[in-house]
Amino acid sequence: MSRGATVKLFLKRGALIAAANWQVVLIQFVADAFFKTLLLVPVVGGTALVVLLVGADPVDLLDLDARRVVPELAAMLLAHPVALVSFLTAVGLVLVGGSILMFFVKGGALTILVEAEHAAGPIERPPLTGALIRRAGRFGLDRFTAGARRLFRRFFRLGVALGVVYALSIGGYLVVILAPPGDTEGSWTAAATLASAALVAWITLVNFVYLLFQIVMAADDCGLRRAAPRVARLLVRAPATVGLVFLAMLALVVLTWAGAILATAALGLIAFVPFVGLASLPLQLLAWLLRGAVFQYIGLTSAGAYLRAYRVHQGVADGVAAGALDEGGQPA
Repeated sequence: MSRGATVKLFLKRGALIAAANWQVVLIQFVADAFFKTLLLVPVVGGTALVVLLVGADPVDLLDLDARRVVPELAAMLLAHPVALVSFLTAVGLVLVGGSILMFFVKGGALTILVEAEHAAGPIERPPLTGALIRRAGRFGLDRFTAGARRLFRRFFRLGVALGVVYALSIGGYLVVILAPPGDTEGSWTAAATLASAALVAWITLVNFVYLLFQIVMAADDCGLRRAAPRVARLLVRAPATVGLVFLAMLALVVLTWAGAILATAALGLIAFVPFVGLASLPLQLLAWLLRGAVFQYIGLTSAGAYLRAYRVHQGVADGVAAGALDEGGQPA
């Protein structure tokens, strides 16, 4: 079997397992929406605070030279330490509280996913029957909360490590952005563009490795230290397989974002039509709900595919030794 066909089976298996445990998709969507809503409060308040401290029309800020916008905003907050500390404290409290919630939910979600992957059997191979779908459906509130409690401390420590990496990455990015501009505006713009692209690529890679750590910790019921060499072995033994899964899911996310943007633009045009535009409000709400659920489903699909790849290359897929498995992870 070719590597492309193997990756396709992994993705199909992940998608079917995620669909069989649709309750987890909804729980993650609600938790993520709640977290983002909470985070919006201090961000909006901080933006209004900056505008009040400026004492000028916000439009004037937009008229500033591109090289001066970020330094001006930073200088405004630094010139008012109380406002800066209050803003950072509010954002920090929301980030910590929301992250704790997400660690708990993620532990329960991956617990269900691991059990479903183990019990699903050859669900990715035809014929697909209702019995296989029901067999893969392992969601239970007691099982979810038990797994969340069991993995919470491990995921919390992993999240702290992720936060340190984020802080160092953003710090390096700000050093580049806030550096004095060069001789020409074009040089600063080019440096800022390259720094932004590098940051996005780096954060994407960090999140990918972070997800692998979570999957290994949930699958093997181990801590961060024991998971590190296992993640490294997976990346060394199956770089092409894991890389193809990553690229496939990245392409799917990009296409989904593009579709969401087009749908939002279309609904925005409808909103300008008298009377008919009122119908766009429930449609926009429905589109937002659908988009959030789809992204959570994609995330669980990718986790299921990575989990299958890990089990196959660790020789424990379906409880069979590695030598008795074909390239698709099924008994030979």
